[in-house]
Amino acid sequence: MGGRLVEFPLQGGGSILVETSELSEGRDQVTRGLRQERSIENAQQTFEQAIARVQPAAEAIIGRLRFISDPPDEVHVEFGLELSAEAGAFIASASTTANFKVSLTWHIEPDDHAKGMIEQQDEAAARS
Repeated sequence: MGGRLVEFPLQGGGSILVETSELSEGRDQVTRGLRQERSIENAQQTFEQAIARVQPAAEAIIGRLRFISDPPDEVHVEFGLELSAEAGAFIASASTTANFKVSLTWHIEPDDHAKGMIEQQDEAAARS
């Protein structure tokens, strides 16, 4: 059986059911006949409150990268989240270190000289 099922309430009403990677410890398993079923554990905070815990880390990475000497036009940060009934959200880790995938993109516009060279190459290719 997988992780625990945790129900996170939503601030706007309703809820979201999340399977966490926390292993079941027997207290949230209910046995009926030969089939095991998991009970649903209630989270101690809303889904939005849980997710808000990782916002400062994402903002810190993006903020630092936007202010390098040659700032990129786009900054993409990717990381996994773990959810817990007690702790809320935290940055997932496959080992003892957290993993972030960072992509920086610059959109470089060619100057007039470079545009002319590209047009000449295109015309030459079209004639071949």
